[in-house]
Amino acid sequence: MQGRKVFIPTAEKAAYIQKLLACGFDTLDFGSFVSPKAIPQMRDTAEVLGMLDLSATDTKLLAIVANRRGAVAALEHPEIQYLGYPFSVSETFQLRNTNATLEESLERVKQIQELTVAAGKEMVLYLSMGFGNPYGDPWNVEVVEQWVSKLSALDITIFQLSDTIGVSAPASISYLFNSLIPRYPNLDIGAHLHTTPTTWEEKITAAAEAGCRRYDGAIRGFGGCPMAKDDLTGNMPTENLFAHFGFEPTGVDEAAFSEAMRASEAVFTY
Repeated sequence: MQGRKVFIPTAEKAAYIQKLLACGFDTLDFGSFVSPKAIPQMRDTAEVLGMLDLSATDTKLLAIVANRRGAVAALEHPEIQYLGYPFSVSETFQLRNTNATLEESLERVKQIQELTVAAGKEMVLYLSMGFGNPYGDPWNVEVVEQWVSKLSALDITIFQLSDTIGVSAPASISYLFNSLIPRYPNLDIGAHLHTTPTTWEEKITAAAEAGCRRYDGAIRGFGGCPMAKDDLTGNMPTENLFAHFGFEPTGVDEAAFSEAMRASEAVFTY
């Protein structure tokens, strides 16, 4: 929702998320505690959370934060299990996305991790621009591994390699996952892929064959990063992940997911 220019009413957000909670996903990225000036669509995340009925779901909630202030705000809500932080291996994009250098972001991660651990929660690190960048910033598997090493030293165990602008080719996906997963067997290294309608399956196949077992998706592929300024690549459609893997291995209820798919048509007309 974060990139939609027209504000989606709070009650409609909550009703849609309630349908997603009925599907049986492991984790749901449901909102962000970030600057309302930067991402106005997410300014009502706390209100949305207050409208949700969590009594009949085992799905864990994840909220995105970009600094210590956002983490403090998110951790006021015990219903949230995960805090997600977008850490770019491209300094240019990190400055665009969070107004911080890589070293400043590393310090932010340390602060957020301390707060998260103290609250009994977990961090998820999104390594954005993880498959390359259009800015000419250094990128290769060694650059990515350097940051995985530094960040995992903070006792962070969940990393999503993020294809922020859809640049990844199957060969680079295979190379990264085949390099990192064996090297860090105690980490949960997943895929947050952006894609075009014609390249999604080859990306999933490459990640799966390299041992990736954790995937992010968005129904109908809505979204993408508003800071990337690229209208051609959206999120990996969740329904495409199910087309590839099937429903049974995921534990997601197919009928409930179909209902959420139908509900998305109205929500994303805004």
